This record gives sequence, C-alpha cells and structure tokens, in this order.
Amino acid sequence: MIKPLFSLLAACLMTAACSAGAQDDPLNPRSASPAPTVPELRGITHWINSEPQTLEQLRGRVVLVEFWTYDCINCLRTLPHVQQWHERYRDQGLVVIGVHTPEYAHEKVTANLDEAVDRLGITYPVAQDNGYRTWNAFGNRYWPALYLIDQGGRIVYQHFGEGAYAETETKIRQLLQATH
Repeated sequence: MIKPLFSLLAACLMTAACSAGAQDDPLNPRSASPAPTVPELRGITHWINSEPQTLEQLRGRVVLVEFWTYDCINCLRTLPHVQQWHERYRDQGLVVIGVHTPEYAHEKVTANLDEAVDRLGITYPVAQDNGYRTWNAFGNRYWPALYLIDQGGRIVYQHFGEGAYAETETKIRQLLQATH
C-alpha cells in the first residue's frame, strides 16, 4: 500500500517540476529577456499622504510599489522595512507607493484604512485599490509583494512575502546609484 502511494507521489512531483514553464515567472528579473514595462496604477479610489500619482509621472525615478493590506501579519512585519527605505532614500530619489488591496470587507472601508496608516506610522503615499485593478494589472497574487521599478519604467526586481530585506535594499541602492 505504501509503495504505490510513494510511486504516485513521486510521479506527481516529477510532473509538476518538469512541466514546461513550471518554474518560470513572467517577471523574473534574472531572465535574459528585457524587463517588463510597469503597468499604470488603476482604479485607485483614495490616496493617503499624497495627491494622486501616476507611474508615468514618476518616470526617471526609482519606484518601489508595495502591495499590502493592514490585517496581514506578513505585511505588518514588512512595513517597518519599507518605511525605513522611504525615510532613508526619498531624498536620493526613491518613491515608495503602498498599494493597499484589501483581503477582507472591513479593510475596504476608507476610514479604517486611514486609521491603520496613522496607527502604523506610514508616511509614504498609500493608494487604495479596493477593486483590485492595480493588483490585476501587475498580475500580483501575494501580500506583501514588492516591485522595484527602474528609471525607465521597467520592473527590475520583485519579492513576495517577508524577508530578503538586505537584497531588496541593495537593489534600491544600485538603482539609485545608476541615477547619479
């Protein structure tokens, strides 16, 4: 009984691992193809800490787009790093935009989001994406998700979930140095 079960499990794993494109990521910054052009922010219903912005207006700057939601523990653990990068690198040209895409109905309430941004001490611009239009334009599937956009408007780095903070900061520094 156990041997056939292991054989079936091994066959499933091999099929998944060996399927064409199973390991591919369309936004893989390490691939030989050119980095994808960043999609525009869409369907933003409310801005906090900023007037409305477009990524087209930010061409020529390094931009970090962070998808998050205020009830996600992984997002809450990532926020201090994003806030630090905003404070540390904004005068060197980094623009951080938090795209709040709610997971639960209460996170769609603008007053709740305003209160959360204040309570969490977020000072960078936050765009409210209740309809998932920006989320879908990026093809995003994760909270938190970080997309680093170069001066030419191309996504050159991404990270999903917690961690890789040193790697992300190194990439931010590299892009900012390329500007100067």
